[in-house]
Amino acid sequence: MTILDTATLLLAGAVTAVTLGLGPVQAQEKFDLSPDTSNRVRAEKNEAAIKAIAPDFKFVNPGKFTVAVNPWDPPIATYASDSKTVVGADPDIASLLADSFGLELELVPVAWADWPLGVSSGKYDAVISNVTVTEERKEKFDFSTYRKDVLGFFVKSDSKINEIKEPKDVAGLKVITGAGTNQEKIILEWDRQNVAAGLKPIEVQYYDDRAAGDLALQSGRADVEFNPNATRAYAASIKNDTKVVGIVSGGWPLTAEIAVTTRKGGGLADAVTVALNELIKSGKYGEVLKRWSLGAEAVDKAQTNPPGLPKSGS
Repeated sequence: MTILDTATLLLAGAVTAVTLGLGPVQAQEKFDLSPDTSNRVRAEKNEAAIKAIAPDFKFVNPGKFTVAVNPWDPPIATYASDSKTVVGADPDIASLLADSFGLELELVPVAWADWPLGVSSGKYDAVISNVTVTEERKEKFDFSTYRKDVLGFFVKSDSKINEIKEPKDVAGLKVITGAGTNQEKIILEWDRQNVAAGLKPIEVQYYDDRAAGDLALQSGRADVEFNPNATRAYAASIKNDTKVVGIVSGGWPLTAEIAVTTRKGGGLADAVTVALNELIKSGKYGEVLKRWSLGAEAVDKAQTNPPGLPKSGS
């Protein structure tokens, strides 16, 4: 596991922010949120990937690749304009993998808290929903990496806060983040360091409802939101009411990657990795990330169960 190259990550974040820095009309044109998925990037059947599936592995539904996804925010995954079709980068990656296995894609929308039991119990073949590789999760699941985990600090567009790059920059601020996430772990560690250094503590805020969080930021009840860069940059491009002021790895101070998550020892992870690497080589993977302006988060190579973020206290 390598230490985060801050300069590289800041540059990557800047590229993402610029790429997503569109006006509202441009953004709506660029990101197709219609329920018509006929224009999804498609792939050919990959015999090598199919052969890599363990002989005793059985797909949940014969002939289908059943994938759990949490439709939480674009461009990662969200409901289309019909409020029922799930679209976004993760659904498109799932579609490419289904094509690679010669199967029909079956996307199952789930709450974030429900995917672990669903995958481990065999209810889904995989979850493709912005899941970060951690050593603790590796005890129960197998992983095939497909994207860098990048987080962003976002403030109101007219905020006097212009840069956040280290713990002292958020001392005394009211910060919105997600409960039970890697970004929460990071902001709590930054707060611990600040308090130990005699600086003002952070007030961490949690909102289950996206609109409530946005309102808190715009009304001044919160100063900063710290969450996945891709989704917040997308929102900024649509509404033009927030701006990015800092980027860090989701595994700060280590690097972190997002992965397709399958049942531990189930026999599908190596096949997913083989399929992903062929998709990277063929350019299909890159087409999907480009479509959703996630090129800055691309990986050069998919890996099965690489070193993950360490357990707390290790």
